[in-house]
Amino acid sequence: FQGGHLADRWVRAGHDITILNTYSSQAERNISAVAGDVRTVWGSVTDKEIVDKTVRGHDVVVHLAALINVDDSLEGPRSFVDVNVGGTVNVLEAARRESCRVIYASSCEVYGHSEKSPVAEDAEIRPHSPYAASKAGADRLCFAYNKSYGLDLTIMRPCNVYGTHQKSGRGGAVIPIFAGLAAEGKPLRVFGDGSQQREYINVLDLVSAYDLVLRRNDLTGAVLNVGTGETPSINDIATFISEKTGATISHEPSRPGEVRGFSLNSSRIKELGFAPEIAFWEGVETYLDANGST
Repeated sequence: FQGGHLADRWVRAGHDITILNTYSSQAERNISAVAGDVRTVWGSVTDKEIVDKTVRGHDVVVHLAALINVDDSLEGPRSFVDVNVGGTVNVLEAARRESCRVIYASSCEVYGHSEKSPVAEDAEIRPHSPYAASKAGADRLCFAYNKSYGLDLTIMRPCNVYGTHQKSGRGGAVIPIFAGLAAEGKPLRVFGDGSQQREYINVLDLVSAYDLVLRRNDLTGAVLNVGTGETPSINDIATFISEKTGATISHEPSRPGEVRGFSLNSSRIKELGFAPEIAFWEGVETYLDANGST
Protein backbone atom coordinates (compact mmCIF):
# COMPACT_ATOMS: atom_id res chain seq x y z
CA PHE A 1 0.00 0.00 0.00
CA GLN A 2 2.54 2.61 1.11
CA GLY A 3 5.28 1.08 -1.02
CA GLY A 4 3.20 1.22 -4.19
CA HIS A 5 2.49 4.93 -3.76
CA LEU A 6 6.11 5.61 -2.84
CA ALA A 7 7.46 3.69 -5.84
CA ASP A 8 5.07 5.58 -8.10
CA ARG A 9 6.31 8.93 -6.77
CA TRP A 10 9.96 8.04 -7.13
CA VAL A 11 9.71 6.37 -10.53
CA ARG A 12 8.08 9.56 -11.81
CA ALA A 13 11.02 11.48 -10.30
CA GLY A 14 13.49 9.33 -12.27
CA HIS A 15 14.72 7.00 -9.54
CA ASP A 16 15.61 3.36 -10.23
CA ILE A 17 13.38 1.24 -7.96
CA THR A 18 13.41 -2.38 -6.83
CA ILE A 19 10.52 -3.68 -4.74
CA LEU A 20 10.81 -6.70 -2.42
CA ASN A 21 7.36 -7.89 -1.43
CA THR A 22 5.52 -11.00 -0.33
CA TYR A 23 3.17 -12.11 -3.08
CA SER A 24 -0.56 -11.46 -2.98
CA SER A 25 -3.06 -10.47 -5.64
CA GLN A 26 -3.44 -7.08 -3.94
CA ALA A 27 0.34 -6.53 -3.89
CA GLU A 28 0.43 -7.34 -7.59
CA ARG A 29 -2.35 -4.82 -8.26
CA ASN A 30 -0.59 -2.14 -6.23
CA ILE A 31 2.67 -2.64 -8.11
CA SER A 32 0.89 -2.69 -11.48
CA ALA A 33 -0.53 0.76 -10.63
CA VAL A 34 3.00 2.22 -10.51
CA ALA A 35 3.39 4.56 -13.49
CA GLY A 36 6.71 3.21 -14.76
CA ASP A 37 9.04 0.25 -14.73
CA VAL A 38 10.13 -1.21 -11.40
CA ARG A 39 11.98 -4.44 -10.67
CA THR A 40 9.92 -6.73 -8.45
CA VAL A 41 11.32 -9.48 -6.25
CA TRP A 42 8.70 -11.75 -4.70
CA GLY A 43 9.89 -12.88 -1.29
CA SER A 44 10.03 -12.01 2.40
CA VAL A 45 12.32 -9.96 4.63
CA THR A 46 12.58 -13.11 6.75
CA ASP A 47 14.63 -14.70 3.92
CA LYS A 48 18.16 -13.44 4.53
CA GLU A 49 19.48 -14.52 1.12
CA ILE A 50 16.71 -12.76 -0.80
CA VAL A 51 17.17 -9.60 1.28
CA ASP A 52 20.93 -9.64 0.64
CA LYS A 53 20.47 -10.05 -3.12
CA THR A 54 17.76 -7.38 -3.32
CA VAL A 55 19.66 -4.76 -1.33
CA ARG A 56 22.88 -5.31 -3.28
CA GLY A 57 23.79 -2.40 -5.55
CA HIS A 58 21.28 0.07 -4.14
CA ASP A 59 21.90 3.43 -2.48
CA VAL A 60 18.88 3.58 -0.17
CA VAL A 61 16.60 1.01 1.46
CA VAL A 62 13.15 2.14 2.61
CA HIS A 63 12.04 -0.56 5.04
CA LEU A 64 8.24 -0.69 5.05
CA ALA A 65 7.78 -4.45 5.40
CA ALA A 66 5.82 -5.62 8.46
CA LEU A 67 2.89 -7.58 9.77
CA ILE A 68 0.58 -4.81 10.99
CA ASN A 69 -2.75 -6.06 12.34
CA VAL A 70 -3.14 -5.73 16.12
CA ASP A 71 -5.82 -8.45 16.36
CA ASP A 72 -3.64 -10.92 14.45
CA SER A 73 -0.72 -10.13 16.75
CA LEU A 74 -2.83 -11.08 19.76
CA GLU A 75 -3.58 -14.47 18.20
CA GLY A 76 -0.08 -15.19 16.90
CA PRO A 77 2.59 -12.93 18.44
CA ARG A 78 5.58 -15.07 17.40
CA SER A 79 5.08 -14.42 13.69
CA PHE A 80 5.10 -10.67 14.38
CA VAL A 81 8.43 -10.96 16.15
CA ASP A 82 9.82 -13.15 13.36
CA VAL A 83 8.81 -10.73 10.59
CA ASN A 84 8.98 -7.33 12.25
CA VAL A 85 12.10 -7.87 14.37
CA GLY A 86 13.87 -10.75 12.60
CA GLY A 87 13.16 -9.29 9.17
CA THR A 88 14.50 -5.94 10.28
CA VAL A 89 17.78 -7.55 11.38
CA ASN A 90 18.12 -9.02 7.88
CA VAL A 91 17.51 -5.62 6.28
CA LEU A 92 19.95 -3.84 8.61
CA GLU A 93 22.68 -6.43 8.10
CA ALA A 94 22.31 -6.24 4.31
CA ALA A 95 22.41 -2.44 4.41
CA ARG A 96 25.46 -2.50 6.68
CA ARG A 97 27.36 -4.75 4.27
CA GLU A 98 26.42 -2.58 1.31
CA SER A 99 27.01 0.71 3.18
CA CYS A 100 23.65 2.04 1.98
CA ARG A 101 21.26 4.36 3.69
CA VAL A 102 18.11 3.11 5.50
CA ILE A 103 14.82 4.90 6.06
CA TYR A 104 12.76 2.84 8.51
CA ALA A 105 8.97 3.03 8.80
CA SER A 106 8.27 2.66 12.51
CA SER A 107 4.84 3.47 13.98
CA CYS A 108 3.13 5.81 16.41
CA GLU A 109 1.93 2.60 18.13
CA VAL A 110 5.35 2.22 19.78
CA TYR A 111 4.40 4.98 22.24
CA GLY A 112 1.42 3.07 23.64
CA HIS A 113 -0.92 5.38 25.54
CA SER A 114 0.35 8.70 26.81
CA GLU A 115 -1.42 11.02 29.23
CA LYS A 116 0.65 13.85 27.76
CA SER A 117 -0.37 14.77 24.24
CA PRO A 118 0.97 15.62 21.72
CA VAL A 119 3.76 13.06 22.09
CA ALA A 120 7.30 14.03 21.07
CA GLU A 121 9.99 11.69 19.76
CA ASP A 122 11.81 11.55 23.12
CA ALA A 123 8.74 10.20 24.97
CA GLU A 124 8.95 6.82 26.68
CA ILE A 125 8.13 3.84 24.46
CA ARG A 126 5.38 1.74 26.09
CA PRO A 127 3.81 -0.56 23.46
CA HIS A 128 0.47 -2.12 24.39
CA SER A 129 0.13 -4.97 21.88
CA PRO A 130 2.46 -7.64 20.49
CA TYR A 131 2.32 -5.76 17.16
CA ALA A 132 3.37 -2.50 18.80
CA ALA A 133 6.09 -4.29 20.80
CA SER A 134 7.52 -5.85 17.64
CA LYS A 135 7.62 -2.44 15.95
CA ALA A 136 9.24 -0.94 19.04
CA GLY A 137 11.88 -3.68 19.02
CA ALA A 138 12.66 -3.05 15.36
CA ASP A 139 12.71 0.70 15.97
CA ARG A 140 15.30 0.32 18.71
CA LEU A 141 17.37 -2.11 16.62
CA CYS A 142 17.57 0.56 13.95
CA PHE A 143 18.69 3.10 16.55
CA ALA A 144 21.31 0.64 17.82
CA TYR A 145 22.69 0.00 14.32
CA ASN A 146 23.14 3.73 13.86
CA LYS A 147 24.94 4.04 17.20
CA SER A 148 26.96 0.81 17.02
CA TYR A 149 27.90 0.69 13.34
CA GLY A 150 27.38 4.25 12.17
CA LEU A 151 24.71 3.09 9.71
CA ASP A 152 23.15 6.07 7.93
CA LEU A 153 19.61 5.56 9.16
CA THR A 154 16.50 7.67 9.79
CA ILE A 155 13.50 6.42 11.80
CA MET A 156 10.06 7.70 10.90
CA ARG A 157 7.04 7.23 13.17
CA PRO A 158 3.91 7.98 11.15
CA CYS A 159 0.44 8.26 12.58
CA ASN A 160 -2.32 6.07 11.10
CA VAL A 161 -2.20 6.03 7.31
CA TYR A 162 -5.15 5.79 4.92
CA GLY A 163 -5.74 6.16 1.19
CA THR A 164 -6.33 4.38 -2.11
CA HIS A 165 -5.14 0.78 -2.53
CA GLN A 166 -5.26 0.16 1.23
CA LYS A 167 -6.29 -3.32 2.34
CA SER A 168 -9.86 -3.89 3.52
CA GLY A 169 -11.44 -6.93 5.18
CA ARG A 170 -9.61 -9.04 7.73
CA GLY A 171 -6.26 -7.51 8.61
CA GLY A 172 -7.20 -4.23 6.97
CA ALA A 173 -7.49 -0.69 8.31
CA VAL A 174 -10.60 0.97 9.69
CA ILE A 175 -11.47 3.29 6.79
CA PRO A 176 -11.33 0.64 4.03
CA ILE A 177 -13.05 -1.84 6.35
CA PHE A 178 -15.91 0.59 7.00
CA ALA A 179 -16.09 1.47 3.30
CA GLY A 180 -16.21 -2.21 2.36
CA LEU A 181 -18.95 -2.99 4.90
CA ALA A 182 -20.98 -0.02 3.67
CA ALA A 183 -20.63 -1.14 0.04
CA GLU A 184 -21.93 -4.58 1.05
CA GLY A 185 -24.90 -3.12 2.94
CA LYS A 186 -23.54 -4.36 6.29
CA PRO A 187 -23.33 -2.41 9.58
CA LEU A 188 -20.12 -0.59 10.51
CA ARG A 189 -18.69 -2.50 13.48
CA VAL A 190 -17.32 -0.22 16.22
CA PHE A 191 -15.35 -1.86 19.03
CA GLY A 192 -15.98 -0.47 22.50
CA ASP A 193 -17.72 2.88 22.92
CA GLY A 194 -16.02 4.34 19.83
CA SER A 195 -14.49 7.28 21.68
CA GLN A 196 -10.95 6.05 21.00
CA GLN A 197 -9.11 8.51 18.78
CA ARG A 198 -6.47 8.13 16.09
CA GLU A 199 -4.38 10.67 14.22
CA TYR A 200 -4.58 10.15 10.46
CA ILE A 201 -2.47 11.05 7.45
CA ASN A 202 -3.26 10.47 3.79
CA VAL A 203 -0.76 8.17 2.10
CA LEU A 204 0.07 10.85 -0.49
CA ASP A 205 1.10 13.25 2.28
CA LEU A 206 3.17 10.51 3.93
CA VAL A 207 4.91 9.84 0.61
CA SER A 208 5.84 13.54 0.54
CA ALA A 209 7.38 13.13 3.99
CA TYR A 210 9.48 10.17 2.82
CA ASP A 211 10.54 12.16 -0.24
CA LEU A 212 11.60 15.09 1.94
CA VAL A 213 13.74 12.79 4.10
CA LEU A 214 15.27 11.11 1.04
CA ARG A 215 16.38 14.46 -0.37
CA ARG A 216 18.21 15.51 2.80
CA ASN A 217 21.64 14.28 3.88
CA ASP A 218 21.61 15.55 7.47
CA LEU A 219 19.17 13.14 9.13
CA THR A 220 21.36 10.20 10.12
CA GLY A 221 20.24 8.97 13.55
CA ALA A 222 17.14 11.17 13.52
CA VAL A 223 13.73 10.03 14.74
CA LEU A 224 10.80 11.88 13.16
CA ASN A 225 7.12 11.79 14.05
CA VAL A 226 4.90 12.28 11.00
CA GLY A 227 1.42 13.50 11.79
CA THR A 228 -1.25 15.99 10.84
CA GLY A 229 -2.83 16.95 14.16
CA GLU A 230 -6.22 15.62 12.99
CA THR A 231 -7.55 13.12 15.57
CA PRO A 232 -11.13 12.04 14.86
CA SER A 233 -12.72 9.36 17.01
CA ILE A 234 -13.83 6.02 15.60
CA ASN A 235 -17.41 7.18 16.23
CA ASP A 236 -16.73 10.31 14.17
CA ILE A 237 -15.50 8.22 11.25
CA ALA A 238 -18.33 5.70 11.48
CA THR A 239 -20.91 8.50 11.62
CA PHE A 240 -19.38 10.30 8.62
CA ILE A 241 -19.35 7.13 6.51
CA SER A 242 -22.83 6.19 7.71
CA GLU A 243 -24.19 9.57 6.65
CA LYS A 244 -22.49 9.31 3.25
CA THR A 245 -23.56 5.74 2.52
CA GLY A 246 -26.65 5.01 4.59
CA ALA A 247 -24.91 2.21 6.49
CA THR A 248 -25.96 1.43 10.06
CA ILE A 249 -23.54 1.28 13.01
CA SER A 250 -23.16 -1.56 15.53
CA HIS A 251 -21.07 -1.68 18.70
CA GLU A 252 -19.06 -4.67 19.88
CA PRO A 253 -16.83 -5.37 22.93
CA SER A 254 -13.52 -3.54 23.20
CA ARG A 255 -10.40 -5.24 21.85
CA PRO A 256 -7.50 -6.04 24.22
CA GLY A 257 -4.32 -4.07 23.63
CA GLU A 258 -6.11 -1.18 21.95
CA VAL A 259 -4.78 2.29 22.72
CA ARG A 260 -7.33 4.99 23.56
CA GLY A 261 -5.48 7.51 21.44
CA PHE A 262 -3.17 10.50 21.43
CA SER A 263 -1.66 12.92 18.95
CA LEU A 264 1.92 13.29 17.77
CA ASN A 265 4.19 16.28 18.11
CA SER A 266 5.43 16.51 14.52
CA SER A 267 7.21 19.84 14.88
CA ARG A 268 10.62 18.38 13.94
CA ILE A 269 9.63 17.25 10.46
CA LYS A 270 7.50 20.36 9.93
CA GLU A 271 10.56 22.47 10.67
CA LEU A 272 12.24 20.61 7.79
CA GLY A 273 9.46 21.78 5.48
CA PHE A 274 6.83 19.05 5.73
CA ALA A 275 3.28 20.35 5.39
CA PRO A 276 0.40 17.87 4.88
CA GLU A 277 -2.02 19.06 2.19
CA ILE A 278 -5.01 16.68 2.34
CA ALA A 279 -7.59 17.44 5.04
CA PHE A 280 -8.88 14.29 6.71
CA TRP A 281 -12.59 14.45 5.82
CA GLU A 282 -11.78 15.49 2.28
CA GLY A 283 -9.46 12.49 2.01
CA VAL A 284 -12.08 10.09 3.38
CA GLU A 285 -14.70 11.37 0.95
CA THR A 286 -12.26 10.95 -1.94
CA TYR A 287 -11.57 7.39 -0.77
CA LEU A 288 -15.29 6.57 -0.61
CA ASP A 289 -15.88 8.01 -4.09
CA ALA A 290 -12.92 6.11 -5.56
CA ASN A 291 -14.12 2.83 -4.06
CA GLY A 292 -17.77 3.16 -5.04
CA SER A 293 -19.01 3.41 -1.45
CA THR A 294 -21.08 6.59 -1.95
